[in-house]
Amino acid sequence: MAEIRDTANTPPTIYDVARVAGVSIASVSRVLNGQRNPREETRERVLKAVAELGFAPDGAARALSVRLKEVVGVVVRRTPRAEMSEGAFADEDESLQFPDMINRGIEVVASQRGFDMLVRSVDLGDHSSSGRIISLARKSDGLILHDRLLEPDQLARLSRQVPIVTLAGLPTETTANVRGDNRAGMRDLARHLVGSHGYRSVAYIGGHSDSPDNVARHEMLAAEVTAAGAALLDGPGWQGNYLAVGGARVIDRMIDGRAPLPRVIACANDQTALGVMYALAAHGIDVPGQVAVTGFDDIPVARHLRPQLTTVRQPIQELGTTAFEILYSMISTGQPTSREVVLPTRLILRESCGCPPDPTPPAWRTTELVTEGSGP
Repeated sequence: MAEIRDTANTPPTIYDVARVAGVSIASVSRVLNGQRNPREETRERVLKAVAELGFAPDGAARALSVRLKEVVGVVVRRTPRAEMSEGAFADEDESLQFPDMINRGIEVVASQRGFDMLVRSVDLGDHSSSGRIISLARKSDGLILHDRLLEPDQLARLSRQVPIVTLAGLPTETTANVRGDNRAGMRDLARHLVGSHGYRSVAYIGGHSDSPDNVARHEMLAAEVTAAGAALLDGPGWQGNYLAVGGARVIDRMIDGRAPLPRVIACANDQTALGVMYALAAHGIDVPGQVAVTGFDDIPVARHLRPQLTTVRQPIQELGTTAFEILYSMISTGQPTSREVVLPTRLILRESCGCPPDPTPPAWRTTELVTEGSGP
């Protein structure tokens, strides 16, 4: 096994022991410290790797193995229940949403590495959330933060005490970041709507106003629509909250106020698009005949809607697995494998934008398909 290591002139680390033994850093910690009765097979593999590598724990390695809690803390933002509807979407917060799918990716790989996951949610606008996040940090070996949860100065201070990976943020000198390629995805979608379909009026229903994902998608859509000479409708009247109830409320307000609707509504995410399509149907407005609708993310329900939802696909669970692997590297070695990872997005064409329906039954569809149904 020792030949796996290609840095023979560098003293082996506890991370090398885990790699050569084929176990997690948590397992190495348990063996070296005699904690939690590791399996005999695991113990033998770790000790064999230690002997073959000539590993002698230095102060840093001892400190790591002693302090390791084998816990990753994850923090998400949630819309307060007070903002949820009592109507069709009253139980929306109980369904599987985008952050939950990311967390599933984190959970799977964390379990493989021998880590448990602690999840904490904070409400939008909760100004005391930093204290709760710090409290979670004390119970964890590292944190994964969804969206923008801390101010830059707060993030800088906390990241000097515990490894932190952000999702949909920006990398810093002390943190790493994982995100989807929002700009490329929205660019491709905008060009399809105004170029291929020729739509001349486009509205954008946003997510949380300070969300980096939302900002990037909005900026790219605005740039492409303006460059094509089409009209963009956006602003406070079109502000959503990443939820179906938020999208439905925007449509209800527009129709009740007799405001003219655009030819196409691009939504910040699929959940918003679901609410938009529901509200339009409730008001007798045909999608896509009168108003086309698009989303972003390609959550599973998008392909089962009628009409099927045109959207931009992100590798959602991979966002979570990548975030954990980077955090694991930071915990184990003190350095991330990368400060910034941008995962690719792909335009998925379906009926809601005006493209022909996809004849392939959903159960047989594969994730390799980029265009589900031919173009217009």
